[in-house]
Amino acid sequence: MVKAKYQGVLDLGQKLNIQNGDVSVENGTLNIKGTANTQYEKNQLWDKIKEIGGESPSDIVADINVADTSIYHRHTVKSGESLSKIAKHYYGDPMKYKAIFEANTGILKNPDVIHPDQELVIPNL
Repeated sequence: MVKAKYQGVLDLGQKLNIQNGDVSVENGTLNIKGTANTQYEKNQLWDKIKEIGGESPSDIVADINVADTSIYHRHTVKSGESLSKIAKHYYGDPMKYKAIFEANTGILKNPDVIHPDQELVIPNL
């Protein structure tokens, strides 16, 4: 029953390709383990857990590690995006586009020019 309740979390984990995943149910508590690629992906899982179970759910225990702690995430640019739009998505603040630009000066020469399919590093702030 608790596994069905959190199926959305398990589906998201599969979509994010969480590594070393393990799921078990013990005494009515869902135990999940795994390794997310980035902190952003870990945060997505926790947001989903809270969406389903509330701010402090007592029926799930999640042990989620992060494979690459040197960055927040990697983002593949889609048509129509700008650094400020990407910054708003990841940080909630479009003015943090400068941090993304600075982290990607190896491939970006101008913060106003990005191209679809470029892979950008989204730095930890």
